[in-house]
Amino acid sequence: MTVATDVEEMIPAWVDGRLTPVGKLEAHQKGLRHKAVSVFVVEGARVLIQRRALSKYHTPGLWANTCCTHPRWDEDPATCAVRRLREELGITGLFPAFADRVEYRADVGSGLIEHELVDIFVAEAPPGLSVTPNPDEVAEVRWVDLYDLSAEVLRNPARFTPWLRIYMNEHMGRIFGATMGTAR
Repeated sequence: MTVATDVEEMIPAWVDGRLTPVGKLEAHQKGLRHKAVSVFVVEGARVLIQRRALSKYHTPGLWANTCCTHPRWDEDPATCAVRRLREELGITGLFPAFADRVEYRADVGSGLIEHELVDIFVAEAPPGLSVTPNPDEVAEVRWVDLYDLSAEVLRNPARFTPWLRIYMNEHMGRIFGATMGTAR
């Protein structure tokens, strides 16, 4: 599967208070606030997480949520979520539901800053969901109980991307709802 991973892809970012198409790498180098999309695929109380490919230009080899990306300049966030599930993990037939919008700013290493306004989506996986990771994007995947993931993030934060740490530590209840996200 060929995926456009060009760091110069144009993404929506705010420049002088105006939403503007900006190269992805430039947005991270300058720490510009920009749009992003994150998806969590769940099966009951389990969530599918991925370890980012070692070739990624930031946070390689760290565990993240099911998939995360930046929408293209003219792309709807829900369309972007479906596209990236297919491109990163070979997952088709899911239609993630909007769960929350979160803004964060985090150093992701090598002088790069993620300052994202993230539309977060959650999709319920059917039993036996087929997952075929794209090796250019994903080193490995695993299913983990949501509460075990929360505890693991607290115990070993350096193994996880900054955004997954923020989602799990600060927004778990808002993302996963009262039944899955409030008890720890």
